[in-house]
Amino acid sequence: MGRGENALNLTTLTDDAWLALNNVADFATGLVTPSVRLGVTGLSRAGKTVFITALVHNLIKGGRMPLFEPMATGRLARASLQPQPDDAVPRFDYEAHVADMVDERVWPSSTRRISELRLTVAYESASYFSRTLGSGKLHIDIVDYPGEWLLDLPLLTKDYATWSREAVALSRLPNRARLAGDWHRRLEAADPAAEEDEATARGLADAFTGYLAACRADEHALSMLPPGRFLMPGDLDGSPALTFSPLVLEDDRVVPRTSMRAMMERRFEAYKTHVVRPFFRDHFARLDRQIVLVDALSALNAGPHAMRDLENALADILSCFRPGRTSWLASILTRRIDRILFAATKADHLHHTDHDRLQRVLKRLVKRAIKKAEFAGADIDILALAAVRATREGTVRRGGNALPTIIGTPMTGEIVDGERFDGKTEIAMFPGDLPKDPESLFAHLESESELEEAVAKVESESKHQPLQPESKLELSRAGTDVRYVRFRPPKLERSPDGLSLTLPHIRLDRALQFLIGDKLA
Repeated sequence: MGRGENALNLTTLTDDAWLALNNVADFATGLVTPSVRLGVTGLSRAGKTVFITALVHNLIKGGRMPLFEPMATGRLARASLQPQPDDAVPRFDYEAHVADMVDERVWPSSTRRISELRLTVAYESASYFSRTLGSGKLHIDIVDYPGEWLLDLPLLTKDYATWSREAVALSRLPNRARLAGDWHRRLEAADPAAEEDEATARGLADAFTGYLAACRADEHALSMLPPGRFLMPGDLDGSPALTFSPLVLEDDRVVPRTSMRAMMERRFEAYKTHVVRPFFRDHFARLDRQIVLVDALSALNAGPHAMRDLENALADILSCFRPGRTSWLASILTRRIDRILFAATKADHLHHTDHDRLQRVLKRLVKRAIKKAEFAGADIDILALAAVRATREGTVRRGGNALPTIIGTPMTGEIVDGERFDGKTEIAMFPGDLPKDPESLFAHLESESELEEAVAKVESESKHQPLQPESKLELSRAGTDVRYVRFRPPKLERSPDGLSLTLPHIRLDRALQFLIGDKLA
């Protein structure tokens, strides 16, 4: 397939030249000690920080990882942290995150910016040829970034008018219209042809950001929320590049250069130029391997519209990847992501008998995205994992029946059967069962084509009918009885010699084997 259509539109000739020069420099450096750049992403609360921390902790401390072949066979001698190669990128604060989970038994703060960490692994190759000529070392450069930033990449292929129409149409769908009420009222009062005004622009941007934040809340768990920096502004907070909003536009209306529309369009283009494009060029386009963490359980709890929204978000995310394989010579100038792992996180919140069903749910969610990547020649895998296992399993007898349970300590404030927990009490609970057929989770929704037709209908009507923030359509929930409770990190046991054991996990070793096992062969 070569370069994907979307990826082709994301770079300029200048970007491609810059990328080629960086790839040549990386290649030259890797002649001494090879490296692999591993991207770790996922939408909000998917567990990116926990995954990276657990990965590094288990490799450095020699955790139990029977499915990670280099460790299982004793070929992995040691792993250690080294200074990262990109001096301008913040370091991933591994030490603080380990202390949070091990000492305080709290989950670390979520990813809000890009960060990087270099882990160097010393190993003995299984190949005589490689043992003789190779260095026996591999640099694993782990790049952590918010998945919401990926949803910005398609903006590089759109102009302001296209984005505005799509964003307004999306906000008028029944499951979003009530959340967008304040923003819709401001849109109704905003005239795109009126003289540009900073106070009006800020009011629209604040209301638009409030709508995006409401969509992301746990009870809705929606995923399609670009621009991603509106919810994670960092040092751009308050800048003109983040002070814009979609408008209700009429294509055939000519507006002056000092109008609100011209102002919003100018800032939209600035956002693409100064925020989105540098992220793609400097970080995303340089990845070799990628894991996409997916919090399917939160979407399941929120209902079928959250599931459909997550499906669309994952399709958009993968459409921006550069998947596929290149020859050894071509890899000097360009990079492709040749292995992509989709992982459903928080598998420890289900009994192991439901893990296969969770994987099937994830496979259904990423079906469209996987089809595109496989066509490009990338290797794909799907699994359910828990980078840090917060529960253990047990059995409770009730009415003569044995119910499989999970046992853990709910976080402070969690409510189970009407009881609010204090973060100290351990409970055993039956988490419920996922449906055998994942299609049932989408049964109450329109087909993909019908959904697209509904959006197109809203777009065509947006010029002639007022926005309807108070939709009366009732939304149904997914047909699942799974109860999702947040548990505290586990209390680590100590070995007979007094040393703390490593963070327990579910299938972290299998994830590592797929992502980097071949690099340590």
